[in-house]
Amino acid sequence: MSIEIYTDGSSKGNPGKGGYGIVIKKNDSYTEISKGYRMTTNNRMELLAIIVALEKIEKISDNVIVTSDSKYVIDAVTKGWVFNWEKKGFKKKKNPDLWKRFLKVYPKNRVVFKWVPGHSGHLENERCDQLAVEASTYDELEVDDYFENIRKEPPNLFS
Repeated sequence: MSIEIYTDGSSKGNPGKGGYGIVIKKNDSYTEISKGYRMTTNNRMELLAIIVALEKIEKISDNVIVTSDSKYVIDAVTKGWVFNWEKKGFKKKKNPDLWKRFLKVYPKNRVVFKWVPGHSGHLENERCDQLAVEASTYDELEVDDYFENIRKEPPNLFS
């Protein structure tokens, strides 16, 4: 069984309102998924899109192809950076919450990453971009709890 996953993330302002878009093709099925957040970053949305897509795979597959325009995510995985970050406890790395979540789902399948340039006319990547941008405009946006709350430093009481 072959599963094709296409993803994109978007943020209006960085940080700002954002969203992700996903297209999943499996056999004869086609699924679109998107979600918007009230305050996040582009890289968080790019990574979250891939995580959510991988989490949607119900059965283990030997052939999962993830196509994305995110050099941030693809290079981190294919060049092995994320595995070194994990060994060092993600010290001074952005998005540790999402990278830890990624590392839980990633090994469940044989995943191959393909990079495509953004806004280059790639049909599925363009659709994912539309989904991500549209999701960021919804009236009801999710809270990116880590980004908005947990990552913040405690207030400096002596300033």
